[in-house]
Amino acid sequence: MLFSSLVFLWYFLPAVCLLYFAGRSLRWRNALLLAVSLLFYGWGEPVYILLMILSILMNYGFGLWLGKAKSRAVMALCAAANLGLLGYFKYFQFFGELVNALTHRELIAVGTVVLPIGISFYTFQALSYVIDVYRGGIRPQKSPWKLALYISFFPQLIAGPIVKYHDIQEQLDSRRHSWDQMAYGIKRFSYGLGKKVIFANTFAAVADQAFAGENRGQISTGLAWAAVLFYTMQIYYDFSGYSDMAIGLGKMFGFDFMENFRYPYMAQSIREFWRRWHISLSTWFKEYLYIPLGGNRKGVCRTCLNLFFVFLATGLWHGAGMNFVLWGAYYGVFIVAERLFLGRILEKNPVSLLNRAYTLFVVYMGWLLFRVEDWQEIKRMIKVMFLGQGGPYTAPMFINGKALVFLALGIVLCGPLQEALPALKRRLYDENRITAADVAVMAVLTVVSVMLLVSSTYNPFIYFRF
Repeated sequence: MLFSSLVFLWYFLPAVCLLYFAGRSLRWRNALLLAVSLLFYGWGEPVYILLMILSILMNYGFGLWLGKAKSRAVMALCAAANLGLLGYFKYFQFFGELVNALTHRELIAVGTVVLPIGISFYTFQALSYVIDVYRGGIRPQKSPWKLALYISFFPQLIAGPIVKYHDIQEQLDSRRHSWDQMAYGIKRFSYGLGKKVIFANTFAAVADQAFAGENRGQISTGLAWAAVLFYTMQIYYDFSGYSDMAIGLGKMFGFDFMENFRYPYMAQSIREFWRRWHISLSTWFKEYLYIPLGGNRKGVCRTCLNLFFVFLATGLWHGAGMNFVLWGAYYGVFIVAERLFLGRILEKNPVSLLNRAYTLFVVYMGWLLFRVEDWQEIKRMIKVMFLGQGGPYTAPMFINGKALVFLALGIVLCGPLQEALPALKRRLYDENRITAADVAVMAVLTVVSVMLLVSSTYNPFIYFRF
């Protein structure tokens, strides 16, 4: 079930809100949220809900075990169990096919393994809980129901942000509710809904058609550049919009989730870009992988290796495919380069526009690697873009006036306008002041989004496969 679906907007969310606030006790409210979260997940994955319940019970048991005995062996077993489940469903088919291709033999019997929705997200959340218990930063959760709510809570279940247990453990036991908080939650949700339905879906209609297998081999140079640009905007508005909706839903029910995007396309370096893009994932890898590997405490060479490995893991987290491995390695190279020398050049450069142009170009080409899964197709696209050896399909054949207008608006609204008008930027994230203008914008975004959803069935979501 998507947040941007009519079933969710017209039935699921209103019913949950009514039942939630009809109950007075926190126990009732937590129980309701757990029940509807399982229903939400089971709506799209009726079989794999059992896998998520297994993950919950397994990590509940490991948490109690680690609370009694801070054993490295137990922690290793727990990590192996979690990563084993994730690895089988997400990577077994990929690595099996890779081994068979490299050896030219059928050494591994590879079938089709269906990827459960959101498994990467809820596995990382579960791991953050058991690791924190092992480190002694938190006490193990004695209630399996509260841990189940933390792992399965529907606003962030299938697409994040990745919520670390220590950030919301107190909110499971005690949290406040107010009309101001509800109003801000609705505001963030409506903004996210508008990003997803009005902008991301418009960009997706162009990008998906241009990148379709039967079209990709025939596109011209201009269309190739335009397709990547539309995808660059699509993935930002799609994912940041979904994160806004998740943060807004959390606020409605008294939970505070971390910001997941801070205008990443305004970054002036690749390091800064990753401090602004998918922040919850970046901080997770920093806290639970980069620092345990030694961080920057063991010399320059080891630091560079740690950084490269972390970004390689980031690429693999996003998907089981050579393009994701390449995408992670690609960012690892730039991150290491900025660590060694490029970062100092960027810091000393007085022309910030050049820094921004460099960052946007690297990110732009990175999205090409992310979007096109076949290595031969990636090479062909790069050849078309830079050598001009394209096909007969041109940009005007795929891009109409409406798409160009929305592209211009999307570019302006993804950071430049907010940077030019700091007061507007502050107002967007002001939790304590909802004005009549805010209400009007919220109403327009919601009505237009619903009208578009009613009139169209095209409502893709990129991060469902992660």
